Amino acid sequence: MYDTSEFKKGLCIEVDGVPYQIVEFQHVKPGKGNAIVRTRMKNLLNKTVLEKTFKSGDKVGEPNLDKRHMQYLYQDNNGFQFMDLGSYEQTFLDKDAIGDSKYYLIENLEIEVLYYDGRPIAIELPNFVNLKVTYCEPALRGDTVSGGGKPATLETGLTITVPYHVKQDDVLKIDTRSGEYIEKVK
Repeated sequence: MYDTSEFKKGLCIEVDGVPYQIVEFQHVKPGKGNAIVRTRMKNLLNKTVLEKTFKSGDKVGEPNLDKRHMQYLYQDNNGFQFMDLGSYEQTFLDKDAIGDSKYYLIENLEIEVLYYDGRPIAIELPNFVNLKVTYCEPALRGDTVSGGGKPATLETGLTITVPYHVKQDDVLKIDTRSGEYIEKVK
């Protein structure tokens, strides 16, 4: 069981017998009454988003999720192929199950695949991935003002804002939770 004080982004919980993943949460302490926790949760089975308010101190269930360590192999027209690193069995996940995580998948990346009642439903990415810049505008002389940035397209199709010194073919460390540039990899 999880208490509302343990909520964090990405936590998987079970509400009314359905597994959800917390997308956003906010602790609110109104002037009168008890504190509440507002959450946005993604249903792991049908990918719908639910907004729900819990009272502070409420307890929610822990879903019967099984995590398996796997390696991303490739994407085809139907979806994504993964290989179990223990048994070498291949698992298929459709595009809906992957969602925006597709922008962080590169060949041979090791991830966790979540199974619910014996079937794969979602993936858990590592916190950081290294991606190569395939296109960005060249830096102009004098563009050294801090706080600014320019758009860059990465090898997976993701477009992010990067500092002016980043150029094409650089490898960048990207935070998969926020989609932000962290640093340039040497």
